[in-house]
Amino acid sequence: MDVQLYTYDLSKGLARQLSGQLLGTQIDAVYHTSLVFGGIEYFFGMGVQTTYPGSTHHGQPMEVISLGRTDLPLEIILEYLESLKAIYTPESYDLFVHNCNNFSNDFAMFLVGKGLPDHIISLPQTVLNTPFGQMLKPQIDSAMRGITQAPVPTPTLSPPKPTPTSAMNGASGSSLVTNGFSSNNPDHLSGIVYDITRLQELDRLLISAKTSCAVIFFTSSTCAPCKIVYPAYGELAAEAGKKAVLIKVDLNQAYEIGAKYQVRATPTFMTFLKGDKENQWSGANIGQLMGNVRMLIQMAHPPHPHTNLKLPLLQRPHRKAVIYGKVPPLDKLLAKLGSSRSDPAITALKEFIEARTSLPSANAPLPSLPQISAFILSSLRTLPPSTLFPIIDLLRLALVDPRVSGYFAEEHGHTTILAILSHIDTLDDKCPYSLRIVGLQMACNLFTSPLYPPQLLSDLSLCQPLISLVTSSLLDAEHAPIRVAAASLAFNITAFNHLRRLEQEADLLLESAQVELTASLLEAIGREEESKDGVKGLLLSLGLVAYGANPEGELRDMMVAMGAKDVVEGKKELLVGEEDLLGEVVKVVG
Repeated sequence: MDVQLYTYDLSKGLARQLSGQLLGTQIDAVYHTSLVFGGIEYFFGMGVQTTYPGSTHHGQPMEVISLGRTDLPLEIILEYLESLKAIYTPESYDLFVHNCNNFSNDFAMFLVGKGLPDHIISLPQTVLNTPFGQMLKPQIDSAMRGITQAPVPTPTLSPPKPTPTSAMNGASGSSLVTNGFSSNNPDHLSGIVYDITRLQELDRLLISAKTSCAVIFFTSSTCAPCKIVYPAYGELAAEAGKKAVLIKVDLNQAYEIGAKYQVRATPTFMTFLKGDKENQWSGANIGQLMGNVRMLIQMAHPPHPHTNLKLPLLQRPHRKAVIYGKVPPLDKLLAKLGSSRSDPAITALKEFIEARTSLPSANAPLPSLPQISAFILSSLRTLPPSTLFPIIDLLRLALVDPRVSGYFAEEHGHTTILAILSHIDTLDDKCPYSLRIVGLQMACNLFTSPLYPPQLLSDLSLCQPLISLVTSSLLDAEHAPIRVAAASLAFNITAFNHLRRLEQEADLLLESAQVELTASLLEAIGREEESKDGVKGLLLSLGLVAYGANPEGELRDMMVAMGAKDVVEGKKELLVGEEDLLGEVVKVVG
């Protein structure tokens, strides 16, 4: 999709005429901007708003600027937009520090890898740098608020339906998204009844359900009893979600399908389990329909044995990731960079972090993230490992902001984060303590955006160095802080994969990675003799990765071989008061 920047002049030409006299500096316009792509205009006023392009109360744009092209899938774009909605609320609007141009800049950075022209972003500061601007700031903000936050005259639009394509910031591509935010099978959307008329469409849906189950409801437009069943069938589709594919075929329109399946009466129902026909019956018996379909789903997705146990700690979601947001004295940190401290990327990072601590964090304007990425990649190639940690620590602080972690989640090839993880992994035991610990903390902060965890776990190029970093750090016998940071990262990883299991979604973390991580957790638990909190955190991560694991998989075999139950029970004396957690973990690893 092409991404365009619409620019408007809120002063309707007055700024160009009067700014020189009033402010002592020339201003061409009071800019309002929005982004347009996919036939929709996105802007910030009364929160994040949408409308038809050029149909707001601002009229037609004074200029349309092409920002480039994005081939990011819409489901990823909308996920990121949701995170922006939490930042750009109606109450947070400020004409000078948190306005429509900041929103457009953040969104553009994510979509095409670059922000707005500097003369637009810097305009508020240009005004405030004048005595008259400082004096009239409250009056200007109040006067403009009625314009910038006026209602949209046309109905709010919904974005177009997502398409099953995947690409990173500024890059094109057509592979299917497999990161958990879109279906691994684009033909099968959850909670939908598919009205099918063509045999080819039906075959495609049945193939999509070959690992689960499907139901075909043969009906006709003249079948009165069929209409009685429609609400119940829709209810079953919503209840089934992604566990089943529910299809409806009107035989008055689908002659080819009727001929193939030889259905003579309506309503008739036909069920399929793992690709094979399982049952067929006729009649508008709602009770029979509900019972048969629910039984089919249970056969296709039998409950895990752990679901029958009483495990309150392990059967609830753990959604709050461990984040490292403490800000050190920045001047002391930058002093360790030597001449690199004056690089524009470092200056921009420092100003962004300071803005997040001095202003409401949401009001801090994003720096140029591509510029920061280029500086980090250059530093990894040219600077010695002992001097890299201040740069990674600054990135760690920036990643606390979900706008930043969301950008890097969709960076083409995950270039920046992958380079950092791979660099630390390659250094192995020669990695300086300071670089390893900030690398672990930085990795924890990648979990601030909902866009990154699925990719960290499912993208093998990212997952391998990430798991290697965790497992080697868990077993660091000399540095307790590194073990603590590694345990935090292990919790973030296992908690997200555990959440997938609770939602009855497929694991994103490969079983080989689960085996490697679990082996390190068990060894770390066995070694820890003093820290009760340390063992408690490790045990929780072990319980999360073991809960719901394949009873006949490699992970289960490895835990038996390593005597996981004995390792856990061996910590009874250290874990006085934590018997509930210890007991639950024993049940899932034994």
